[in-house]
Amino acid sequence: MRTSRPPRDFRRSPRHSWLWHTPMPTSDTLTTLTSPQMIGLWLQAVLTFAILSFLIKDNAFYKFAEHIFVGVSAGYGVVLVWHEAVLPIMLYRIFPQLSAEQGALPDYWVIVPIVLGLMMISRFVPKLAWMSRWPMAFVVGYAAGSSIPSVVQANILQQIQGTIKPLVYYRPCVLVESPGAIDLSWVATSTVLNSLLLIVGVVCTLSYFYFSLEHKRMLGVTSRIGIWFLMAAFGAGFGNTVMARISLLIGRVQFLLYDWWQHGVIGLFR
Repeated sequence: MRTSRPPRDFRRSPRHSWLWHTPMPTSDTLTTLTSPQMIGLWLQAVLTFAILSFLIKDNAFYKFAEHIFVGVSAGYGVVLVWHEAVLPIMLYRIFPQLSAEQGALPDYWVIVPIVLGLMMISRFVPKLAWMSRWPMAFVVGYAAGSSIPSVVQANILQQIQGTIKPLVYYRPCVLVESPGAIDLSWVATSTVLNSLLLIVGVVCTLSYFYFSLEHKRMLGVTSRIGIWFLMAAFGAGFGNTVMARISLLIGRVQFLLYDWWQHGVIGLFR
C-alpha cells in the first residue's frame, strides 16, 4: 500500500532558502571571494537596486546610477574606438613601424577618411561648420547605397518569393506506389497552408493601403482582414520587445538571487 509522506516545511528547514524553496548551499560549497570581487559584487547589487528604485518614483539614487551608466558607457566607447579603429586603421597603416607587423608598407589612402572625419568635427566651429556637410553627405550617400540592396533583398524579393510558392506538391520519387500523385503528407499540407496564409495576408494588407477606391464591398472585406494581419504583426513585434526586456529583468533577478545573495550576503556573514 502506498503511503503519503508528510510535506516538508521549507520555512523551518535550515538547509533551504526562504526564497524559491531551493536548497541553500552549505558553507563548504560557497565560493570564497577576494575583497575586490566582494566590493564589485556589492557595487553591482547597489546600482541594480538604484535603477530599480525608479519603479517607485524618480529619485536621486536612480539619477546617480543613470549618470554612472552613461559616463562609463561613453568612456568605454571612446577607449574601444581608440583601440579598435584609431590605432589599427589609422595610425598603424600610416606608420606601420609602430605596429608589431614586420615588413608592412604604409597605406596613405587612409588619409582621405581621416580628413573627412576631421571635417565632420568642424561642426563645432561656427565659421567652419560648412565643411561638415561634405563628410555628412558622403556618409549618408554611402549608407543609402549600401543598404538599398540588402533592404530590397530582405523586404521585397523575399516577400515576393514567399507569395509565389507552389500550392500543390507532387511526389517526385518513382519508388512510391503512384509517382506524380499529389503529396498529401503532413509536411506538404502544412507548407501549402502556410503559403495560402501568406498570400492572403499580403493581398489583404496591401488592399488596406489602397486608397484610390473607397473601402466598400470586396475591398472593404479584404482591407478589414488586412487590419487583423497588421494587428497580429504589431502584437508579435510588441511581444518580442517585451520578452527581450523581461529577459533582462530575469538576468538581474538571477544575479541578485544566485550571485549577490549567496556569495555576497551569505558568504560575507558566514
